[in-house]
Amino acid sequence: MKFKELLLILIICFLANGLVPSASADNKSPNLVLQITVDQLRGDLPMRFKDRLGKGGFRYLLENGTHYNNAHYQHANTETAVGHATLATGADPARHGIVANDWIDQKTGKFVYNTEDDRHHIIGSKPKPHKGVSPRNILSSTIGDELVVNNGGRSRVFSVSIKDRGAILPGGHVGKAFWFSKSSGNFVTSTYYYDDYPEWVKQWNGAKPADRYKGKTWDLLHDRSSYIAGDIDDRPYEGSFAKLGRTFPHALGDGSAKHFYLILTLTPIGDELTLDFAKTLIDNEKVGQGDATDYLAISFSSTDYVGHLFGPSSLETEDNILRLDRVLAELFQYVDKKIGLDKTLIVLSADHGGPEAPEYMAEHGMETGRFPLDWFKNGSPLSDALKKRFGRDDLVAVHSHPYLYLNLEAIEDAELDIDEVERFVATEMMKVPGIAYAMTRSDLLAGRITESPIQNQIRRSFHPVRSGNIHMVPEHYWFLHSSEEAEKMGIEKIAAIHGSPWQYDTYVPVFFAGNGVKAQTISRLVGPHDIAATIAAYLEIKPPSGSVGVPLVEVLKD
Repeated sequence: MKFKELLLILIICFLANGLVPSASADNKSPNLVLQITVDQLRGDLPMRFKDRLGKGGFRYLLENGTHYNNAHYQHANTETAVGHATLATGADPARHGIVANDWIDQKTGKFVYNTEDDRHHIIGSKPKPHKGVSPRNILSSTIGDELVVNNGGRSRVFSVSIKDRGAILPGGHVGKAFWFSKSSGNFVTSTYYYDDYPEWVKQWNGAKPADRYKGKTWDLLHDRSSYIAGDIDDRPYEGSFAKLGRTFPHALGDGSAKHFYLILTLTPIGDELTLDFAKTLIDNEKVGQGDATDYLAISFSSTDYVGHLFGPSSLETEDNILRLDRVLAELFQYVDKKIGLDKTLIVLSADHGGPEAPEYMAEHGMETGRFPLDWFKNGSPLSDALKKRFGRDDLVAVHSHPYLYLNLEAIEDAELDIDEVERFVATEMMKVPGIAYAMTRSDLLAGRITESPIQNQIRRSFHPVRSGNIHMVPEHYWFLHSSEEAEKMGIEKIAAIHGSPWQYDTYVPVFFAGNGVKAQTISRLVGPHDIAATIAAYLEIKPPSGSVGVPLVEVLKD
């Protein structure tokens, strides 16, 4: 056999076994990693309205990227801060430390906001207690951190969202984060990131883009007859705020109301403002146009606000998803123009899913309800039971989803065993309609857990310093959450609330697209915690320090 013939046979064998990389392997160093988070985008929502999606938004991801349609969070507390931190770090809350939107500092007994840091105030505002912010509460590195460390700072990291936590947590420790001020209508940042605003930010804020919506309304994008929820616009359990109302068209106000800018964020306009600022950032910071891979995180929050106020199966959510589709299409078009989609690795997921309103599910035959939160306070059945058992009715300090925090001083003063008090409270809680499960801190610390899915989810959420004494889980579709934050803003009611370990709250989409990623749909079980590990493997850098995810091989294969 001649040498050329032998060589040809060897090449054919190598190709057959996939040992020779294809040409697409040259695309493995993108100019930009664009990580998009849609707040409260349950995994089924893009598919529910698939027939009416445009060409450039979700449909671009579906037709040109890898879609994981069976992605679920593995932790129990599916809140905004928790999900954003998991997406950025690939870690469970037990490892990245963001166990909730708020938790109790065991040393001071005071609430701690997830990004709270009094050392760094908002630029342009006077320093105030509990008003400063930074990413320092994240205990793990993020994928953006690792990218910058890998190449000695040649890469740059930016993050944008309507919500402060939606920008700060994905931006990590090295990024520059910007978020929308609901009091001023400006995008702001803190002294952790800058001494003063960049000139381009001052110009954007000076132009007052949010003021363009004064006197406007949120109307339906299409004819009402084309909507699935066209005939259920007004339901008594839907929420409202100021003059926004429960039905279309929703009035935004003339700008004179105190909460005008807040109202904008409760509608699809919040995403439009986020997009406008992100485009300005890309242009002025020349994102993705340097000699190293840049990282840009954008979190679109309107889906979350609309879902809370009106519910996922409302006419408002349906219209919002169609408008979000247009926002994504405009973003992708802009990135293609400035950087090139073929040079951009796009990742899209959500920080959590979301349930239907309890009343909506009750209409379909389920036993649901809204748990009365005064059940935890003095004079409640729980305090009466504690009085009868231990002679004290002040042993519960506060409820902050998903935890009950006990009054440690009272327990110590009464010389009680905290393990015994925790077990008693947990047992009492599980007698109450609406509570499916309650697990104690003592059991978690001692490893008294089984391999049941719900206990494993709680274990993944548990941090020995930040988590509360008892982790409570509501029954399916039960509303168990403090609405004090909403009440402070003047929102009378909330239609639905997430935060449970059930499938509707853990289920999110995961998309990878651009930069040579194949078009395919994958239905095996994966998790959003796999995203950071996949990006790291794609970029050939080490994963974040707390990462527990596994690289998604379908994205990496040529």
